Amino acid sequence: MFQFLMRTIAPKFFKRRQADQDFKARSADRDAETDRARVGSILAAIENALHAAEQEQSGLNERVEDVLARAAVTLGNGTDEYLERDARDSYHQDLFSAEISNGQRRRKELAAAITHFKFLKTATLSRFPDFKPPRTE
Repeated sequence: MFQFLMRTIAPKFFKRRQADQDFKARSADRDAETDRARVGSILAAIENALHAAEQEQSGLNERVEDVLARAAVTLGNGTDEYLERDARDSYHQDLFSAEISNGQRRRKELAAAITHFKFLKTATLSRFPDFKPPRTE
């Protein structure tokens, strides 16, 4: 078995090792461009996530404000409104309360995510101070 290995695989291995001695490094410009591309793709992903979260937050804010306005209309403005409220209005108030709670919970989650994405962007840029994003024309 060992002799078979030495006759078939070993010569190929040693020829490859000799070829590796002709190794040449890439140019510094090419290495810098590769590094820029890597950092650029990371920053682009962070920017996309940040933009999507901000858009979701904006739309959610509008929807929550709309639900709050509709809930205020069904609530009425009398001091004893809750005593004489129709069962249908109470049911709608419960639905609005659930929607408002879910919307406010999601707004908090989005605010935290946006803060984290901004931190990631700042941290990435601080770790790669020589990075210059490509110009968009």
